[in-house]
Amino acid sequence: MKEQTDLWTYILQPQDEGLKYQEILYRRFHFSRRLLQKLKHSERVWVDGVFTFLTARGKAGETLAVQLQTPESNSFPGEDLPLEILFEDDYFLAVNKPAGRVVHPNPRYPTGTIGNAVIGYWLAKGESRPFRPIHRIDRNTSGVVVVAKNQFAHQQMFWQHNHQRIHKRYLGVVEGQVLEDQGTINAPIGHTPGSYLVRQISPDGAPAVTHYRVLKRYADATLLEFVLETGRTHQIRVHCQHLGHPLFGDDFYGGNIARFDRQALHAFIYEFNHPVTGELLTIRAPLPEDLRLLLRSLIAKS
Repeated sequence: MKEQTDLWTYILQPQDEGLKYQEILYRRFHFSRRLLQKLKHSERVWVDGVFTFLTARGKAGETLAVQLQTPESNSFPGEDLPLEILFEDDYFLAVNKPAGRVVHPNPRYPTGTIGNAVIGYWLAKGESRPFRPIHRIDRNTSGVVVVAKNQFAHQQMFWQHNHQRIHKRYLGVVEGQVLEDQGTINAPIGHTPGSYLVRQISPDGAPAVTHYRVLKRYADATLLEFVLETGRTHQIRVHCQHLGHPLFGDDFYGGNIARFDRQALHAFIYEFNHPVTGELLTIRAPLPEDLRLLLRSLIAKS
């Protein structure tokens, strides 16, 4: 076997006896069909140190090894930009995105994004790979953004997302006092006619469910924790407007910008099971200074 330091390994169990290696990878470990096809066309799978075909059948006690990290080109240019790293291993990178920065380059924001910063960070370490964010948050929302460092990690998180194994929590400051200590907003979200960006509650929209819990009430505001069951564009923002308590600073959805100049929303927890170790990873992003100052001002006013 080629000398590798980045191998994923698994010792076949009695229940794997006689199964094709590709079926073991697909059914037990949720390797995507697309990734398996790539593995088939390259010498990246070994059994007990010897190259094997994925269509061969396994025996209990064998060590199956797969090279997951392969040389890949960058998706776009890297830049030397500030990057607050919350977590990193061979499979994932998690960063604390500041408000005002876009996650992925687009025609309107081709540079200065989290993607450019991450590519620049990797290049400085002598690494080259595409930018594969697991999820995105709005430009003016701060908090956790998780990036996959290879195709395996990315598709594993896609599987977890589809099976609701990923848990995300947000903090938000809304206008007025929310009277219920907790609740659920179940209201479908669709496009606002005439706008490609703004969303609205629509009977014909995509299902959207947001759970909320009151953390603290102020004289004219409430600090809420949000847990998403679905991940629609602008979901929390639209649902807060629907609740009658728009987020501070969210002028798209009824919020007043006089006291805060962006939507007061922060993605503070991202939790999932590591696809390789099985360990439960809880990644937390501290509150940014602007939200800390807002909360202090609300305390002073109460």
